[in-house]
Amino acid sequence: MMRNRPSRLILSFKSPALLIFALLATCFPTYAAPARLVKHRSRHRVPPLIDSTEGDIATFDDPVVRQAAIRGLGRYYGSVVAIDSTNGRILTIVNQKLAFSAGFKPCSTIKPIVAVAALQEGFVRRDTKIRVGRRKTLTLTEAMAHSNNAYFEELGRRMGFETVSSYARTLGLGELAGYEIPEEQPGTVPEEAPKHGGVARMSSFGEGIQMTPLQLGALVSSFANGGTLYYLQYPRTEEEKENFEPRIKRTLDIQSFLPDVRDGMHAAVLRGTARRSHMPDSEQASGKTGSCSDSGSRLGWFVSYVDQPDLKIVLVILMRGHTHSVQGPMAAGIAGHIYHQLHAEEYFTKQDSDPVIPELRVTSAQ
Repeated sequence: MMRNRPSRLILSFKSPALLIFALLATCFPTYAAPARLVKHRSRHRVPPLIDSTEGDIATFDDPVVRQAAIRGLGRYYGSVVAIDSTNGRILTIVNQKLAFSAGFKPCSTIKPIVAVAALQEGFVRRDTKIRVGRRKTLTLTEAMAHSNNAYFEELGRRMGFETVSSYARTLGLGELAGYEIPEEQPGTVPEEAPKHGGVARMSSFGEGIQMTPLQLGALVSSFANGGTLYYLQYPRTEEEKENFEPRIKRTLDIQSFLPDVRDGMHAAVLRGTARRSHMPDSEQASGKTGSCSDSGSRLGWFVSYVDQPDLKIVLVILMRGHTHSVQGPMAAGIAGHIYHQLHAEEYFTKQDSDPVIPELRVTSAQ
């Protein structure tokens, strides 16, 4: 029987290298194969080298922001969208093909929308505690910081599908976020509660919703600037760049509730799901992670902004893939790298010291 074993191995192994090590393992059971032939079983496997910039047209992007975004994204497959929240101008889009896709499940980035809806409709206050376990209750701030699903599912059940979906649409989901960006797609908000988990699952994971990075960026830009939902504009010619004018889509009556939402997003960066971002000026940083599966792959979202005196940049990170590294906390780490590089380049300081630009006219577009 032992004489037959090598012949069976020869028939079953096509790779000469694997055949040699199989024979060695048969004869010498304690023989250890080199690490390079051992399958990597780490939870955070290193993805293959990927060029997420392939096909991008970035002639008129902000070069400093774009290079920081490319370096921050590194080898991971994903997209980075950077927006000036004070006027809706897109500073760069890395991996435009992914950013302009039909949309993805929002995962937990839906929770700020649910929080705004619950605050405005009077279902919760910042200090309202909701039971999320047998012996555990949370306030809105802590639920946002740690992205507690049970808390937001309960809010969704209390408000109902019509209220949650109405606020999602009011805050920009299910419609184009950009102004005359031909590649953009509007995503979707369902007409009825999703069959899987109903409004509860919709309020914790965004079940049934398809959201684009541009929509998420426009939404959080309105949080950063105090309630103005701008059309996002992406100048692609010298003329468009020189003649840029902000365009207001609508003004949101959410100013009084924004401090409560911001506190939760700020806590996420300091001690919650986004603490891996290690952002500079963390006292001024706010963000929200999202992790889930969608259409057979994993998604990792992170949206954030740092409240600089004269320039508020919103970053949207979307990761997509099949490894365990694709998750919201990892996307937060990418955003942190980008912010650190911008500080290393003295980007914010240079912006403050640039010559004063004539005041732009603001157009309200319907």
